Amino acid sequence: MTETAALLRVQHLSIAFGGLRAVHDVSLQVMPGTLSAVIGPNGAGKTTLFALLSGFLTPDSGRVFFNGRDITGQAPHLNARAGMTRTFQIVQPFASQTVLENIAVGAHLREAGRARALAQAAAVAERVGLQTQLNQPAGDLTVAGRKRLELARALATQPQLLLLDEVLAGLNPQEIEGMIPVVRGIADSGVTVLMIEHVMQAVMNLAQHVWVLAQGELIASGTPAEVTAHPTVIEAYLGKGTAARLQATAKTAGKAP
Repeated sequence: MTETAALLRVQHLSIAFGGLRAVHDVSLQVMPGTLSAVIGPNGAGKTTLFALLSGFLTPDSGRVFFNGRDITGQAPHLNARAGMTRTFQIVQPFASQTVLENIAVGAHLREAGRARALAQAAAVAERVGLQTQLNQPAGDLTVAGRKRLELARALATQPQLLLLDEVLAGLNPQEIEGMIPVVRGIADSGVTVLMIEHVMQAVMNLAQHVWVLAQGELIASGTPAEVTAHPTVIEAYLGKGTAARLQATAKTAGKAP
């Protein structure tokens, strides 16, 4: 990876809360047009890392560069306008507004006019499979529907880089199976995607590159097949049984090195 080609470049990023090192000396690069993932056990610092990247937190040390420009500590709305948008693991829609109106909130970042924002929202809804629920109150959606709505609101901002924080969390296997092609379709459309995810089967199916966090530090990176075979990752996160199953999945999919 060359620094000049990276869409997102993170250099030695660290933050601590009291005596807790939440993220420590993390460096990574995300190339344009890729779909990559950050994995790790609960409490590893994954969501804190996303907050640092997107401007919800300011690091104690280190730098974040987006499109070659230093955005370290820049406000989230400015990062969104620059082309970096994130979703949240806990979805909080405007419950009394319709699905279409909720998505239009994201569209208004770039569309000042109401009619154009609503038209953009309708087009995004179709991309994520919500086209039949446009006039439904967002508060009536299922968990899976709310996850799609959160994804749609972020996508409506027309991002270059989309940070997905556990978009599959809380879904049953059938719902996960339905969401995977939606995420893949977003990446195939040219949006660069960096996702935090615990559903390892999805990571194996989607991600081209994976970084593994444990106790705030990067302990491995590589293809999904490479990291699931890494002894440190197996010890810290996966366990031998899970690692073996994922390796078998990678081989079946033709992704094993």
